[in-house]
Amino acid sequence: MIEDNKSVDSYNHASRSVASRSVNTPSEYGSAANETTFDSSNDSGITPPLPTHIYHAPEVAKKEDTFINRAKVLVAAALLIAVVAVAVSTYLLVSNQEKEGFENQFAGHASEVATVVRQRAEKLFESLDSASVMIASEASSQSEAWPYVTVDHWSSKAERLIKLGGIGQSTLALAPIVQQEMVNNWTRYVEQQAPLWYQTSNPNKTLEDLIIHTIPYVHTYTADSVAATPVEREGPVVPIWQSYPLKLGDISPTIEDLPTNYDILEGLDGETHLVEATRTSLKPAIAFPSIFLDDTGHRRARSAIVQPIFEEVDTTAEDGNVVAVLWWQIDWGVVLSGLLDEEVTGIVAVLRSSCQASDQTSDLTYRINGQHSILLASRDIHNKDFDEMEISESIIDFGFDQSNDQMEECIPAVTLLLYPTNDFRDRFLTENALYYVGIVVLIFSFTSSVFLLYDHFVKERQKVVMDRITKQDIIVSNVFPTAIRDRLYNGQGSQHDDLHDPLDFGPSNIVGSAPLADLFPNTTVIFADIVGFTAWSSQREPSQVFVLLESIYSAFDKIAYRHSVFKVETVGDCYVAVAGLPDPNEEHAIAACRFARSCLKKMKEMVLKLEVSLGPDTADLGIRIGINSGQVTAGVLRGERSRFQLFGDTMNTAARMEHTGERNRIHVSKATADLLKESGLERWVSPRSSTIFVKGKGDMQTYFIKDTRPKKSRKKSTVNGDVSTVAETLETAGESDEPSDDHSDDSDDEEIDYDLGEVEGMSKTDRLVEWNVEILTPLLQRIIASRGGVVQEIDHIRGVETTIGEEGTVLEEFAPIISLKRFDEDEVRNRMKSGEVEISEAARSQLRSLLSNLALLYQDNPFHNFEHASHVTASVKKLLSRIVKHGRGNGLDQRSHDVNLVDLAGHSYGITSDPLTQFAVIFSAVIHDADHPGVSNAQLVKEKTRNAQIYKNKSVAEQNSVDLAWQMLMGDEYKDLRACIYQTEEDLRRFRQLVINTVLATDICDKELQTLRKTRWETAFSETPVEETELMQVDRKATIVIEHLIQASDVSHTMQHWNIYKSWNKKFFMECYGAYRAGRADSDPSEGWYKGEIGFFDFYIIPLAKKLDSCGVFGVSSDEYLNYAQANRDEWAREGKNIVKEFLADYENANAQEIE
Repeated sequence: MIEDNKSVDSYNHASRSVASRSVNTPSEYGSAANETTFDSSNDSGITPPLPTHIYHAPEVAKKEDTFINRAKVLVAAALLIAVVAVAVSTYLLVSNQEKEGFENQFAGHASEVATVVRQRAEKLFESLDSASVMIASEASSQSEAWPYVTVDHWSSKAERLIKLGGIGQSTLALAPIVQQEMVNNWTRYVEQQAPLWYQTSNPNKTLEDLIIHTIPYVHTYTADSVAATPVEREGPVVPIWQSYPLKLGDISPTIEDLPTNYDILEGLDGETHLVEATRTSLKPAIAFPSIFLDDTGHRRARSAIVQPIFEEVDTTAEDGNVVAVLWWQIDWGVVLSGLLDEEVTGIVAVLRSSCQASDQTSDLTYRINGQHSILLASRDIHNKDFDEMEISESIIDFGFDQSNDQMEECIPAVTLLLYPTNDFRDRFLTENALYYVGIVVLIFSFTSSVFLLYDHFVKERQKVVMDRITKQDIIVSNVFPTAIRDRLYNGQGSQHDDLHDPLDFGPSNIVGSAPLADLFPNTTVIFADIVGFTAWSSQREPSQVFVLLESIYSAFDKIAYRHSVFKVETVGDCYVAVAGLPDPNEEHAIAACRFARSCLKKMKEMVLKLEVSLGPDTADLGIRIGINSGQVTAGVLRGERSRFQLFGDTMNTAARMEHTGERNRIHVSKATADLLKESGLERWVSPRSSTIFVKGKGDMQTYFIKDTRPKKSRKKSTVNGDVSTVAETLETAGESDEPSDDHSDDSDDEEIDYDLGEVEGMSKTDRLVEWNVEILTPLLQRIIASRGGVVQEIDHIRGVETTIGEEGTVLEEFAPIISLKRFDEDEVRNRMKSGEVEISEAARSQLRSLLSNLALLYQDNPFHNFEHASHVTASVKKLLSRIVKHGRGNGLDQRSHDVNLVDLAGHSYGITSDPLTQFAVIFSAVIHDADHPGVSNAQLVKEKTRNAQIYKNKSVAEQNSVDLAWQMLMGDEYKDLRACIYQTEEDLRRFRQLVINTVLATDICDKELQTLRKTRWETAFSETPVEETELMQVDRKATIVIEHLIQASDVSHTMQHWNIYKSWNKKFFMECYGAYRAGRADSDPSEGWYKGEIGFFDFYIIPLAKKLDSCGVFGVSSDEYLNYAQANRDEWAREGKNIVKEFLADYENANAQEIE
């Protein structure tokens, strides 16, 4: 009864919610008074669309999301501004610090260089002045006057003077001023004195060796000749007299050697003015630098400095008489060396002359690298970008007045200019600023990432919460009507501010609050129950049961939406709905009947379609619908698992209408029939021929709804030549034969997604063929996957195919042990999932053709027919799927059988690891009764039929089935199919052996075979097994288990629901009794049928079920089979005698109808 606290079916179609829309008004669906047919559509012909999105998140959540998103944008903008500001500030700060350090370092090093160079210059000229005084003093102490003065120990004094100058290696020479009239005397003086002072510098040489190096006359050299050329001109000459370092060679010396008597005025081009300037100004003078190549080929620059020597020691510059000069040649590279530490490099020094002459070198550019300097160019080439950092120092300035007209040549002042280089700068201006900026950005990025990660987790949590809320809202909307749902939300919301449990109906919340209930005075309640479901589901896997229920209920949900009917609940296989609530509908009875009619039609169509995927007997399912109208109390019974429920006598009566109704008919109460009559639809109802008794109400007159739709045309089947149509299936007992209206509407077909397609017009046999195709195709794929996905031509074993089985009978090929092949199940499974295993269309088509032709082999027997073979196939498939798998990947191969053998032997015996074995067993189930004559083997032997003689009176029907099916499979038209099944002779022979053993096992009447089979079972499962390899023991067990598996499947109806057992038992009785009446049996089976069934249970069925349990490979199926077997045995013991009488009566009635 509906008042019981039945659980709501968990499956509610998410896209349907009558509670979320208004009920269509009569104007939308048409007035009942104007209708002329029992039609489920509206008059306008418009089908209301299914709602595509009904459920929405709460608006509060949306507003909060908007606010939070805006806040996130502001936070992100603030973070972005902050990171930019900090990054820019960091960059500027670090850059300025580096720049400041660069400038300070350069200024320090440049100042140091300038100071040292200036000090060197000062020291140089101080040394020259001291030397001038020293030479003048020494000359005054000698007996000779100028120019006939020789400085004693010249080399030592010159060397010391150069050291005091502080500029390293340089050249120094003493040159007296010789007047024209003294030139001859000077020549003789040089000739006499030169070797003497030479010897002071070369003590190891004799005078005779040194005199040859003396050129006594004043001379010079020309570019055309290396020979000394006498100087002939008017005026004084200034010959070099004493020089340091002294260079004496074997050949005539050059100007670079500063040879004795070499005229400075004549030979040193451009330096004549220095002597003149010195004599005129009585001050030292310096020449423009000149460029030369040193011994290593490097360019160098040098300048000559002339220091005047006065005749009198104490002579002042104003009144002195210049009698000689000191000629000092300095190398600017030496002057600029040794100034800095080795690590300080990259400073450019520019020596700038105050005389900017185009024909002379005025500027020199050096690069100072630590202790060394390198001449870069004889012009200023410093980087102009560093002009602002210039450090200048005047190092030589003798104060010559360049504007004096008497100055023929410019006497330069020398200024030192220092600049940094890019290399110097780069040591200070590094990429650190960018690194620090990067660190800042990384810190902010990390912070932002943490923020975003946190935000992500919050969003994910919010998403989960909102998803859960949305799903709860969907569930609530499906379970509760709109008004009730809103009251639940609003009522609870006023009591709770916390969202943890917004629909808490605990005791503390129920007490003190008003119940959620309403009275609906005008409603029609519909109960729809699936007839035959309990028996059908007992043969199926749980997944198949749910496929059926979900498919049917989903279709009903859509129909309910179309007809403005509210789905209340599903309880098992019962669908409960109501019209007229939650929104009132004056035509609730009409809507309910339309809904019931559409459900009835859809149910009949769907079971035909589902039989292809769910197997035999699915099309035999029906529906029983009961309807009653009246008032109901509807509301939410609060507490655990609260839901919207209906209460009242109307519900009880509707349930009684369903319970007392008939298969595939709509049974309505008088209240509903009266409402239809009031609406002018009296033609819809037909009174039931007799009243029914309802507990608490007594006898009631009820009605059936008539189907006034036009019958559909018949379509012939493609298999067995029998005639079967959908229209025939739709016909039900008691349907009206009244003329149908011309405009019957079938628009519900367009509404539901389940289109029959090719199923319409197919016979039951056709549908069973398709189902068997669906069963065997995946096994073919697994066989191919176990071979690595390879399918090749098998012409190389065609000879074996044509000759195998020709010698002897099938029974003679029986083998007590079949060696199973083991594979890695995980590898096969992964290859199947990858999609790399495909079956060609040719092979699929051949499989379908083979099964269709095998179905034609079956004779038109009540029991031994193709439907029975399919029933056995379904049982085999179920048992194979129930085989216990200990873990995964326990299949063996040749490399790992020692590792997994014990594990395999204790569980599946390798059956699950070999797809060829599974295919062979199911294929054997399909063919095991092919061409069965409908009589026993004993009768065939007695009649001495041709087959009995061929098969030597042993397992006649079974051997014949194997031969016929095998010959058909070996036909050329099934070449591609066979290539999928096997590729080698070994697999071919193993496949045939499995088929033979499996089919022969169905002969349970041969006592010799049964005894042998019993002995083999005891041997395989004995506690003291025979001496053989473990692998052979496993194969022995697998072989005998397969035989018992097919035996159990062949009589599986005895171990299934009572209704299934009774149905197949009746068919078998009809076949046996028909053979008896046809004279093909010695005794009347009805006389011993009752006791024979009890004995069959006690001595075969129940022991067989116990064997399935004892072998331990079939899991819960063995318990299920045993329980059903015992229950059916007990039920047969109670009712069997009466049932046999019913069988006899039914046979006689059917026989009488055939005669008529």
